[in-house]
Amino acid sequence: MPWKASTTVSLRQEFIQFAARRTVALSELCRRSGISRKTGYKWLRRYQQAGPAGLTDQSRRPHRSVGQTAPPLEVAVVALRQAHPAWGARKLRRRLQALGWARVPAASTVTAILHRHALIPPAGAGAGPGPWQRFERPAPNELWQMDFKGRIATLAGFGHPLTVLDDHSRFNLCLQVLPNQQTAGVQGRLTATFRTYGLPDALLVDNGSPWGDDADHPWTPLTAWLVRVGTQVAHSAPYHPQTLGKDERFHRTLAAEVLSTRQWRDLVHCQGACDRWRTVYNTERPHEALGFAVPASRYQPSLRPFPEVLPPIEYPAGLLVRKVQQGGHCTVQGRPFTVPKAFAGYPVGLRPTPVDGVYDVLFCHQRILELDLRRPPNV
Repeated sequence: MPWKASTTVSLRQEFIQFAARRTVALSELCRRSGISRKTGYKWLRRYQQAGPAGLTDQSRRPHRSVGQTAPPLEVAVVALRQAHPAWGARKLRRRLQALGWARVPAASTVTAILHRHALIPPAGAGAGPGPWQRFERPAPNELWQMDFKGRIATLAGFGHPLTVLDDHSRFNLCLQVLPNQQTAGVQGRLTATFRTYGLPDALLVDNGSPWGDDADHPWTPLTAWLVRVGTQVAHSAPYHPQTLGKDERFHRTLAAEVLSTRQWRDLVHCQGACDRWRTVYNTERPHEALGFAVPASRYQPSLRPFPEVLPPIEYPAGLLVRKVQQGGHCTVQGRPFTVPKAFAGYPVGLRPTPVDGVYDVLFCHQRILELDLRRPPNV
């Protein structure tokens, strides 16, 4: 039972003085003071332990909160965030679980820890992107996305990171900082990637060099070579970078977690950091689009090996076959037509369509254009 509303520390002191004189029984003294015997004994005990200071009200807050994050776990949250400054609370939480921590706190608690240690801006300081509808291929190696991550500066010159990403798993297959964007370097890097992971069913690229000249001229020696080794080549819609959205998103992560974090001496210095980070990205970093699984858990190499010797170009019976001359010139039924110069020296196949006089022009397995003989020449 508490003291009356008018009771103050001075009344408690008075109670202690009267109790010390023992002229009135303690039970009677408590009754007169309007408190229980339990409360009376409590204040006597506090006075004996701390003197007058023991008569002041003390905080009712428990010494330890049952739901409070254990200090070692909080230290682990902070250390993981410092190691990966671009990771949010949900990624950190999933990584802690993968590292074997028991009773990992909720993402909101991880966020509170980050705020407490000034590792993220105050709530509301910035707004992230809105929700995005995601689409993905149902199996690994059905589609790879490939692009360059712009140009990066080093003290020894510029570098051009070439990236290749599996559409289904987000697994990074290639992250190579090249000195330029020329065909020879890209083809050499892709050859090494194909030897390691096999061939994809299709490769999605944009319309820029070296896999296209522009939206109207998408075929180059590099894309012709890709078709020859056995993969389909698809070009993104002109001026629509969202088509390569997964690789574009990968570029943002690469920039935030590696490329913008320091000054690079040269390409070797930058490549070393990219190699180390690629392992973290594929095997440690939880990916939100994958339900916080890591990309390596969803990827497996292709069953289609890279052909060390390119097979001869052959077409099924029933197709008209024409060899492309220099400049991309061909003739059919006495009529000239033009194909991209990238196919000069190679045979192409003309496959009739259901429309009389209209043909699909094939290079190996890939349709490269439509030929309409109903039109006047040069139209």
